[in-house]
Amino acid sequence: MSLENEVMAKLKEAMKAKDQTALAALRAIKSALLIEKTKSAAQNLTPADEMRILQKLVKQRKESAEIYKSQNRDDLAETEIAQAKVIEQFLPAQLSMEEIGQIVNEIIAQTGAQTMKDMGKVMAIATKKLAGRADSKTISQLVKEKLS
Repeated sequence: MSLENEVMAKLKEAMKAKDQTALAALRAIKSALLIEKTKSAAQNLTPADEMRILQKLVKQRKESAEIYKSQNRDDLAETEIAQAKVIEQFLPAQLSMEEIGQIVNEIIAQTGAQTMKDMGKVMAIATKKLAGRADSKTISQLVKEKLS
């Protein structure tokens, strides 16, 4: 089943359950997919495009939650976090820090990277290899630690 069909099925379930948080998150996914489809000439999105869109939506929710928390608006932060969890259902299982670290070590060994000047080379390979399974902020942080 395609992501769009999966989202529509979950949307119907959320409507029946009157789950407002899930409805908002699923409508955001549907909207983002529709916008991306109309932007590009191709009518079908690749799975990589879909993962990128979902990751962007989760990242937006988490960043908003952090901002709300810094302004002592925990009620709004909880809503954003709940929506992020709904969206994360459609992403592959996230890797642990240890697993990401092992993959980053392998990439550093393959590329022969030794200094921070090589970070771009490592990040390019790591983000492709870990797409959908780890966020780029975590990858960047680990690469910086390993190369400094």
